Amino acid sequence: MKRLLLAAALLAGQAAHAHEYWLMPSRFTAAPGERIGIAHHVGAGWPGETLPRDPARVLRFALIDAAGQRPVSGAAGADPAGSAVMRAPGLAVVVYRSTPSPLTLDAATFESYLREEGLERIVALRASRGRSAEAGRELFSRNAKTLIAVGDASAPAGPFDRPAGLDLELVPETDPRRLAGGGRFAVRLLHLGRPLAGALIKAIPKAPGEPRLERRSDGEGRVAFDLPAPGVWLVNAVHMIEAPEGSGADWQSLWSSLTFELPGR
Repeated sequence: MKRLLLAAALLAGQAAHAHEYWLMPSRFTAAPGERIGIAHHVGAGWPGETLPRDPARVLRFALIDAAGQRPVSGAAGADPAGSAVMRAPGLAVVVYRSTPSPLTLDAATFESYLREEGLERIVALRASRGRSAEAGRELFSRNAKTLIAVGDASAPAGPFDRPAGLDLELVPETDPRRLAGGGRFAVRLLHLGRPLAGALIKAIPKAPGEPRLERRSDGEGRVAFDLPAPGVWLVNAVHMIEAPEGSGADWQSLWSSLTFELPGR
């Protein structure tokens, strides 16, 4: 129980500084039949901190591959938060969706966070309502995915490029197994299944010294990054809308992330 309480406190504290949340497998490549741990990470980029599994926050935690979908197992307080046995060759997708959590930030911190995440539209709305100097009250939730290459790289990729039904979802349109040494990686951002235009999407390398990349999604919700190097990458986006009436918050933020690995040459 103490670990879960500490995890909740850490999560709230990290969110207050607009930090990313992502899934990190113990390996990004696996053989069929191999069990892979899936850790939850939070931080301002790599390496972040791991969070133990909190059942009260899990709405969905599942593995999707050519054989279908099944839950990612794990006990309360487990770190890594879950594990799954890899089955069909291709690209397995692990998805996670959290429950909404309330958060209140002082005005200066909230405005800074909005600008950092490309949410100038909300900055303008607050200004037009004369509320720029007020605290920001929001409900935030997480939508995370990771790709795991299973078996031989020549195997068909499977359903990795299909939407998985997350509220805010980064859908990869490039098979990372085909980008040995780096290359152009395309991704599409969907909000409730529809393309989200104008969102700031970031690509953050795990390797030190490589640049962080940023692009705005086009009218179809798409961006393409020219990833300069192999290794592990984190793609991240945030969307904010009006909070539901009676929720006790003014805004609802949806966070989406995608992790994957580009092979070396």
